[in-house]
Amino acid sequence: MFMLNNGGAQATASQPDTCKTTTAAGPVPLPYPNIADSSMADPGGLVNEVLVAAMPAMNQMSKVTQSSGDEAGDQGGLISGVNVGEMAFSSGSTKVMVGGKPAVMVSSQTLQNGTPSNTIGVFNLGSQETVEVMQ
Repeated sequence: MFMLNNGGAQATASQPDTCKTTTAAGPVPLPYPNIADSSMADPGGLVNEVLVAAMPAMNQMSKVTQSSGDEAGDQGGLISGVNVGEMAFSSGSTKVMVGGKPAVMVSSQTLQNGTPSNTIGVFNLGSQETVEVMQ
């Protein structure tokens, strides 16, 4: 699988991001998509010493500061209480370390829309096709 950098790889929620949404009848829980883009990664969590396709590498401690898709859920996620919340990694490589932490790649699992997470997801669209992490 291709290693992740902050060049615009995307993670999508694999389950609906259920958020409380204001309606005429009061707040109603509704499902939304949730997408996180690696170009929105917290600069402090990038591994600037390792460049992948000329962009800083990401590891399991990297976070994307905000996700999108659930903006209409204006009263926040059922679990997290927020919308457009952060994305964190819940899995990484078992063999490759970057900046002392497991490397992340296309297929790495994510926790999305806040802490605690409101939904789970996976990176399914990479931003480079040069460097692979096999395990």
